Amino acid sequence: MASWRAFLRAHAVITRALETELLAEQGLSLAAYDVLVQLAEAPGRSLRMTELADAVLLSRSGVTRLVDRMEKGGFVRRTRVESDGRGVAAALTPAGLDCLRTASRTHLRGVTEHFVQRLSKDDLVTLERITGRLVR
Repeated sequence: MASWRAFLRAHAVITRALETELLAEQGLSLAAYDVLVQLAEAPGRSLRMTELADAVLLSRSGVTRLVDRMEKGGFVRRTRVESDGRGVAAALTPAGLDCLRTASRTHLRGVTEHFVQRLSKDDLVTLERITGRLVR
């Protein structure tokens, strides 16, 4: 249990710091940043809403509300899935890609400061091996 609690605490501390920095410097939540990343990395820079919810680990209703706000900001747009008349996808807009490029500097600096620099290369390799095993 001590390992489990330490893992949860470390995750909470790091994600809180990353969120604080993104909000302060970019006005962007960590969840919104994650949506931008997932869409940027997806084929055609678009994902079905259900796929996006799974990718960012939000509920379907949570991702719907977040995409609503991001659509109003011009970062994403909703599109119909051509192969399924009822399906809806979220697509990254040029403004969303620009926002991601700018926010990435803040996020990557934070990941380096709060995570990478605090661990040795051996620690990072071990952590990657362990977390890889956990998600399989």
